[in-house]
Formats: sequence, C-alpha cells, structure tokens
Amino acid sequence: MDKFDIIIPTLFGLEAFCAKEIRCMGYETKSVEDGRVTFEGDIRAVCRANIGIRTGERVLIKAAEFEARSFEELFEGTRAFHWEEWIGAHCAFPVKGHCLKSQLASVRDCQAIIKKSIASRLGEKYRLERLPEDGPCYRVQFSIIKDRVTLMIDTSGEPLHKRGYRQLSNAAPLRETIAAAIVMMSYWKYEYPLADPMCGSGTIPIEAAMIKRNIAPGLSRSFAAQEFLQIPKALWQECAEEARGLERDIPLEIYAADIDPETVRLASDNAQKAGVGKWVRPVCADVRKMQMSEPYGTVICNPPYGERMGEKRECERLYGDMGRVFSRLDKWNYYILTSNEDFERLFGKRADKKRKLYNGMLKCGVYQYFGPKPPRKGEEK
Repeated sequence: MDKFDIIIPTLFGLEAFCAKEIRCMGYETKSVEDGRVTFEGDIRAVCRANIGIRTGERVLIKAAEFEARSFEELFEGTRAFHWEEWIGAHCAFPVKGHCLKSQLASVRDCQAIIKKSIASRLGEKYRLERLPEDGPCYRVQFSIIKDRVTLMIDTSGEPLHKRGYRQLSNAAPLRETIAAAIVMMSYWKYEYPLADPMCGSGTIPIEAAMIKRNIAPGLSRSFAAQEFLQIPKALWQECAEEARGLERDIPLEIYAADIDPETVRLASDNAQKAGVGKWVRPVCADVRKMQMSEPYGTVICNPPYGERMGEKRECERLYGDMGRVFSRLDKWNYYILTSNEDFERLFGKRADKKRKLYNGMLKCGVYQYFGPKPPRKGEEK
C-alpha cells in the first residue's frame, strides 16, 4: 500500500519528544503542532509506531482534510475520501471527535453527518442498502478546529499510554507518556542510580527501566489495527521481533520508594508485569528521611499536588521538607513534577530549568535541578 500521513496526538508539552522518537525510527516529521505530530509512512510505520512510541497517545491514519462551514460541506468533504480502500463491506466504523472554534459546533450532529456520509459512499460502492457492520472495527475520529476538518482512522484502540503493565494503580496515577517524557528529558546516566521517593504505582521507575533497556512500550498489548484487513498478521510479528532485537542488556539501579507498604507492593507487582522487576528495587521509606549512599545519581518524582485546601497546606510543608532533604544530595540531579506555581519558594531553591507540561488538563511544571557532571563509573573521588 502507498504511503499516507500518520498523525500522533500527544499531551500538550510532549510534542517535541514524540517528534524526536519518530525521527529516531527513521521517519521525517511533516509538522509538529500543539497536541499532534504528523509524518509520512506506510502500514509498517503504523505497526512500528504503535509498538515503539512512548510519548504519543494514538497512531491515526489521516484520511482527509478540508474546510467545512455547513453540514452539506461536511457531508460532501467526507464522502469524497476513498473509504472503501480501508473499510470493507462488513466492517464496523464508529465515529467520534471534537469541535473547537468552528461554525459546526455540535459534536453529536457532526458525528451523525460524518457517519451518514461514510455509509452513503460505502453503500454505493458495495451496492448495499444496509451495511451490516459485523466485521473488523475501523474507528473514525474527526477534529474540526476553526472550520478545518481532519478525518482519521484510529489504529491503536486503547490509548498508547495504556502499556498493559499497570492493571492496578493508586488514587492519582501519573500517565505513562508523561513519565517517559520526564525520563527522556533528564540527564540520568544508567551507570548511576535513579530514585523515585514517592513512586505511587511505579510508573516513573518502570518507564525509566524500559527506556534505558530500550524495551518497546507496546510489546505486551494489542492494537485495533491488528484486525485491519490491510495489515498482515505476520507484519505485526515482524515489527515486534525487530523491536525486541533492539533491546539493550545493561545493568540498572532504580529505586521505587513510597511511605505506604501497599503502594510499594503495587509498584513492585507492576514492575514485574512490565518485565523490569529485576532492575526496579522496591523500598518502603519516607521521603523526609531519604538517604542515598551513592554520591551521584538522579531523582525523578511526582509528589502530591494538594488540590484541596487542607491537602495543599500539607503538600506545601512536604515541598519544604523535600528541599532540605534534597539539598544534601548536592551532586545529584533532580526533576520534580508539580502543578504548584509557588514550588520554588516552598522548596527553597530556584530551578536551573523549568518545562511546562500538562498532566491531563492540569498545567504543571517540571522543575529541573542539575548537579555536577558525574565522572566515569569507577573514577569517583
């Protein structure tokens, strides 16, 4: 099959990380916009991106793009695409999407028009008055922003941040894509330890281990496009084997610590499910009493934000305690994700660098503190 545009939506702030991943796979990005990255690829690229992308939310095949200010324009623009090249006579094709700053503001009405238009074209092509929709499912997504319509076919199904290792989680789990991005932006060198002293369900330590050992995030899950008639099952196997062949055999020292014993057990179980239990060490400990024997290393953590008033005051005290504890790790790097805009004052130190990310819809900052460059392992003074 010929090449086509592939769109990978991201959380705001992760676009550059996703674009870098795509380029590392050997593809050139066509555009990097707020919340999405586009590149050109083929069905092999669909498989490879689903299996290997860490910071994207889905892999979408771009079907059509056009202007529409009326339902008639929406219907005709949708009908013009060759849907029969993807959707067979018996295939299901549910439609969902969103509208923003457009004359076509009703999501429900747009959804119905797009569905009707696709059915009209497919019915004519297959000479069917009624499409049974009892075969493989091709989920159609639409985006209408400032009257610009983009139609896409979802190849992922479940969002890519659902790796498959986190069947259970604590009350406020960090999305895997964000954890991966923070590890990717860090200066952590695998020869030295990494610690998450408030690990929750273990997302940061697990993603860190998977990144350093180059374990593809999608190897333990399935994707919607595995049922697509256009993609041979053998191609999925081939791309999975390719990903496994790129894994690195390197030692790691990663600590997943939390004050709650049940949370530590949960993190340990999740690490085992992810296949990185050998390198993630569970520790039940209070961050306020954190001590590390290694002179060099990296802390990456996502402390509680305290959105409610009582919790907020408690979190502010925690940030002050963290500042005093981390100041003793004077040769360590540390990266702290929080939505508290007053974090630096509470922590007691201005960050060397700050990066804006969105944890879902919550605006956050990654506060980055850099220690001295560590020597080569074995040459520490």
